[in-house]
Formats: sequence, structure tokens, C-alpha cells
Amino acid sequence: MIRILIRIFGLALLAGAFAAGVIDGARSIAADQLSLTPMGATAYWAFPNKFPLMQSFIERQIHPLLWDPILLHVLMLPTWLVLGIFGLGLMYATRKRPPPIGHSNRSR
Repeated sequence: MIRILIRIFGLALLAGAFAAGVIDGARSIAADQLSLTPMGATAYWAFPNKFPLMQSFIERQIHPLLWDPILLHVLMLPTWLVLGIFGLGLMYATRKRPPPIGHSNRSR
């Protein structure tokens, strides 16, 4: 049951990555230059009240090194790339495992 929920969430992330890619593509065509929306801008658009509090929470509650070298670089990446990587990771982690080589699938 949990696996199907995680797969649905992964599929939703992949759909969001596709939508973000289409939006960036249309924006790039309209501007006649490459235009990529960073993940930080998307997160700020989605959560305008909570996003500014995220930095202080992560630095105080989790670890300061998580914010500065890691999350700042992730927030600068294009939205479609971040959503796509997390979506593919969830889909890969919850895939059905193939049977091991050399073992019979038939029940005796």
C-alpha cells in the first residue's frame, strides 16, 4: 500500500517536471533565449510565507552545512531537473524487482 502511494507521488513529480519543462521551453521560445526557472523561485512562488523561514529552520534545527553548500545549489538548479530527479528516484526505488537469475518462477 505504501509502495503504490510513493509511486503515485513519484509520478506526480515527473508530471510536474514535464510541466515545468514545457513552461521553460515556451518561455525560452518567447524570449528568444534560454530561460530556466530555478527551483528556489518555484518554491518561493508556491510557499511565499513559509519559504523565507526555511533557511533559519534548517540552519538551527538540522545543520548549517545542509543549507549553505547543499540546498543553495539545489535551489539554483532548474525546476524540471530537480522534480525529475526526485520523481525518477522514487519510481526507481519502488519498482518491482526482477526475479533472481537461476531461480525458477514456478511454484512446486
